[in-house]
Amino acid sequence: MPIVTSSFLSPPLLDGGHRQTILPVLLSRRFRPWQQRQRLELPDGDFLDLSWQQKGHSRLVILSHGLEGSAQAIYIRGMADTLHQAGWDVLAWNYRSCGGIENRLMRSYHSGASDDLRAVIDHAAQGYENIALVGFSLGGNITLKYAGESFPHPALCAAIAISAPVDLASSAQVLDDDPKNWLYLRRFLRTMKAKTLLKARRFPELRERLTGLDGVEAVQTIREFDERITAPVHGFADAADYWARASSLPYLPQIQVPALLLNARNDPLLAAASFPEALAESSALFHLEAPANGGHVGFVDFKVGLHPYHERRVKSFLDNLGV
Repeated sequence: MPIVTSSFLSPPLLDGGHRQTILPVLLSRRFRPWQQRQRLELPDGDFLDLSWQQKGHSRLVILSHGLEGSAQAIYIRGMADTLHQAGWDVLAWNYRSCGGIENRLMRSYHSGASDDLRAVIDHAAQGYENIALVGFSLGGNITLKYAGESFPHPALCAAIAISAPVDLASSAQVLDDDPKNWLYLRRFLRTMKAKTLLKARRFPELRERLTGLDGVEAVQTIREFDERITAPVHGFADAADYWARASSLPYLPQIQVPALLLNARNDPLLAAASFPEALAESSALFHLEAPANGGHVGFVDFKVGLHPYHERRVKSFLDNLGV
């Protein structure tokens, strides 16, 4: 019955989801440079950019970033350094249109784009006996969705998601409707709309669907963006159809490897549906850890300098696999 009692304790001054969410962005940390960068060409004519840390280990961890993030995100770099030191080769990938480079096609990435993660795994798997997946926020949803879908890679040994909105509809509603989330909402929409404007200039069919560029700039909510842009561009009927089909929650019971979902109860971007307690209680493989504090990809406790709890927790979860 793997509902995990968390050992994470937030310093009193950092109690509160917003403080834990914002502080890691302000902390200065030094990271090892990526050893190698690689471009993966995809069958549909697009590409994904990969960043590697390699020492010839027999096990590989693949890191997936959050909404509008990249392989350069602080949480990705920190996790990469932690796991590389622990004896894992590490690969982090940029989703289509992320990392500061436009992708080639009209489609971009979205919260359920496990097909691209599958392409990365299939490309990188040669020579590795074990592959673990670690995803943050949106990347956590993609990670768990892939692990629960049919025919994951046979080398897959673990799937870990941190601050993951496994139920997209409820998280979109929280982000849109809670006035305290205006800063995150504005930040996400600013870059998402800017990318859409660039694409609309390259693809007349996208411009026609959006009924004018001014309409894109007027979008004020995640629901509007997903209804007008994400859903039609990626083959969904509407925002509700996209959220339902892209959410990992329905796939969690099918996961056949040890899995961990680390979500803080005070995460400002998550709703109750992203804490699937009943599933964890009935599963031998799916672990839910839900500390009272931690914010969204925060988990700062200063117990090991600026290294957040989630880096240590992921390492210990993988260590316990014995691979």
